[in-house]
Amino acid sequence: MRIAVLGAGVIGVSTAYELMKDGHEVTVIDRLAEPASETSFANAGLFSPGHAYTWASPKAPKILLKSLFQEGQALRFKPSLDPNLWLWSLKFLQNCTAEKTRINTKRKVRLCMYSQEQLHRIAAETKIEYHGVTGGLLYLYRTPESFARGSANTRILSEEGLELRAITPDEAAKIDPALEPVKHKFAGAVYCPSDESGDARVFTQNLAKYCEGQGVKFVFGSDIQGFDTEGDKVTAVRTSTGRIEADGFVFSLGVFGPRLSKQLGVTLPIYPIKGYSVTMPIGGRNNPPTVGGVDEDNLVAYARFGDRMRVTATAEFAGYNKSHQPSDYTHMLKAVQDIYPDGADYSQPFYWAGLRPMTPEGTPIFGAGRYRNMWFNTGHGHIGWTMAPGSARVTADLIAGKVPALDLTGMRVMP
Repeated sequence: MRIAVLGAGVIGVSTAYELMKDGHEVTVIDRLAEPASETSFANAGLFSPGHAYTWASPKAPKILLKSLFQEGQALRFKPSLDPNLWLWSLKFLQNCTAEKTRINTKRKVRLCMYSQEQLHRIAAETKIEYHGVTGGLLYLYRTPESFARGSANTRILSEEGLELRAITPDEAAKIDPALEPVKHKFAGAVYCPSDESGDARVFTQNLAKYCEGQGVKFVFGSDIQGFDTEGDKVTAVRTSTGRIEADGFVFSLGVFGPRLSKQLGVTLPIYPIKGYSVTMPIGGRNNPPTVGGVDEDNLVAYARFGDRMRVTATAEFAGYNKSHQPSDYTHMLKAVQDIYPDGADYSQPFYWAGLRPMTPEGTPIFGAGRYRNMWFNTGHGHIGWTMAPGSARVTADLIAGKVPALDLTGMRVMP
């Protein structure tokens, strides 16, 4: 079939690769000038089934409420007159029960583990570089109380077959020797030996180049404006550079998807959740991290990509606003410098803020809606990089009429 993939982020390009492998004639369309220019541009880079917990949990409402009055909260709610914010927030709160947290987290971790298998397959097939680092990730806890909670929470993931271990600060320092000088600052850590990290943007751009070499066509600078339909099928996508016809379509438009999905009779429960990242050169510093991780008490993630180090934090309910200023990064930089004081050249920060396409459940959306040849693969939220390769294979299987390797209960598109 001729298939048009809408969106050239890590989700869209991974899907294009799988469809190309299945023998389809693939075109990828994006409004920007190159792949991975939105959410995939400077995200955390952790490929982390070991951190597949859903954000909607019994403790989330209290954190959001506190954020109205206190700075430095990991989740920040900024009220506005946007009705979509309030509708989405209501659905988010409905998912904050213990039972729904358990269900959604298990769905996420199963997809993440499957996706990691697909990542390794794609890397082996293509030999593309993406600054991948294996050897696990460390989830660090500063107090005995938070360590006890974090260790107990791992059960929900380990029940699905994921190996996680509660370890001492000494053991954490053996895994990442850069922690040796500061290990006394931690009560313990959770170690997921199968977790890894890598630059999602580099992965996406190199995979796009590989796909292009195999005949996939990329159309950049082309803003998607609407669709032509006939009966229960989409016949073409209308763009700022003209109509593009195809036999099938994949909808992977991230936070901008809800604006277009309504033309297809689908209301996507996706809202943009803002995140901040800062990337610094290692710059000859002699004690950078050797594996990535998360400072759990501050909810600050970090990873090393070759000669760079990236730090990420915050989930801000602020609509489509991507503005940022240096003061937004004070908390995360203070936290990471406390762990790795000589880990990077902190005088050369590259600041970035992006929007995560979040669903209230924290799980993505798959399948066809009103139009049987428009397949959705969207709404991957804060660990879209982790879920991308698996979601691509799920979508390709759906298009091929195969039963996917994963149960998609609760993750299918609703009209």
